[in-house]
Amino acid sequence: MPEKPRKRIVVLNGGGDCPGLNAVIRAIVKTGILHYGWDVWGSENTFDGFLKPGKLIPLTLDSVRGILPRGGTILGTTNRGDPFRYPEKDEKGHVVFRDYSAQVIERFRELQFEAMLVIGGDGTLTIGQAFFEAGLPVIGVPKTIDNDLEATEVSFGFDTALHTATDAIDKIHTTAESHDRVMVIEVMGRNAGWIALQAGISGGADVILIPEIPFNFERVCEKVQERARAGRAFSVIVVAEGAAPIGSKKIYRERAAGDPYGKLGGVGFLVGNTIQKRLDVETRVLVLGHLQRGGTPSPFDRLLGTRFGVSAVELASEGRWGQMVSLRCGRIDSAPIREAIAHQRLVDPTGEHVRVARAIGISFGD
Repeated sequence: MPEKPRKRIVVLNGGGDCPGLNAVIRAIVKTGILHYGWDVWGSENTFDGFLKPGKLIPLTLDSVRGILPRGGTILGTTNRGDPFRYPEKDEKGHVVFRDYSAQVIERFRELQFEAMLVIGGDGTLTIGQAFFEAGLPVIGVPKTIDNDLEATEVSFGFDTALHTATDAIDKIHTTAESHDRVMVIEVMGRNAGWIALQAGISGGADVILIPEIPFNFERVCEKVQERARAGRAFSVIVVAEGAAPIGSKKIYRERAAGDPYGKLGGVGFLVGNTIQKRLDVETRVLVLGHLQRGGTPSPFDRLLGTRFGVSAVELASEGRWGQMVSLRCGRIDSAPIREAIAHQRLVDPTGEHVRVARAIGISFGD
C-alpha cells in the first residue's frame, strides 16, 4: 500500500517582533514533527510566503535548534503585509493598496496545507480571522508586548518587556538622584498602560501616566513640588506612549492616511518640556522604544511561548479552527479569535493595580 501523505502545516508571525516568538515556533515545529509526524513550513515576513517566491521555507528540527533563548523571530515579520490591503507603489511612486487574499487562499490550497498557525497581536489575528471566515483552517497564538489582547490573561513577550522597562527605571533612579533631576521615561504599550503601570510600580516611580487615565499637568507638577518640599529634589515619571493630557489627543510620530494604528510617540518630551518650563527644574527624557522588543526572552516568556506553541498544534490536530490559544487562571485554554480581537484589554482605572499604586503614593496626574 502507498504510504499515506504526511500532514502539512504552515506557521507565520506578524506585527512587531517580540521576545518569545522563537520559543513558539520551536514548540510548533518540534511538536508537529516529533509528536504528530507532520511536515511544518514557515512563511517569512508574515504572508509573503504565499505572495513572493522563496519566502515559504520548510522548518525542520535543525531549523529550530538553539533558537529558544533568541529574541526576534527566525521567520522575520512585518506590520505592513495585510494581503487584504497589501501596500505597493504604482508607476508614479504612489502607495496603493491591493487585495491579494485570493492569491493566498489559492496558494495555501495548492500546497495542500491543512492548517495555518498565525502568531500575532490584534492586527495579525484580525487578518487570520478574515482568512478563517474565507474558509481556511486557522489557529491563532496571541503575541504582543502590550498585553492588550482579550481572552488571555497575559501574552508572551510582555514579561520580558516589563523586565527591560523596570531595569531602565532602576538605572534612571541613580542618575536622577545624583543630579536632582526630573527623569521622564516613555515606554511602549500603544493604547494600553500595562507596561507603564507594572514597570512603574516595580521600579518605584513617583508618577505614572497611562492612556486609561487622562492626566492634568497641574497635578503632575504638584507631585514633583510635593517631593521637593519633602527633601526629595528628584522625581521619576513613567509615561505610556498612548497617554495624553485631559482633553487632548494622543501624539503620533507617524501616521499615514488610512492607517488605523500609526506610530505613537512624543508624549514623554511633551511632559518633560512642560515640567521644565513650569517648575524651572532640570528635566531629562528617555524613550525606551524598541529596546523593549529586543533581547533574550525571560524564562516566563520562553515557557509560555512553548506552552502556546504545543497547544496550537494540539488544536490543529483536533480540527478546532478559528480558535486562539490563551492563558486563563494559569492554565492553557482557548477562545474564538473573534472574541480576542473584539475589544482591547485595557487597564481598569479602578482596578487592583491602580489602587495599589495610589495606596503607596504614586500619582496618576488626575
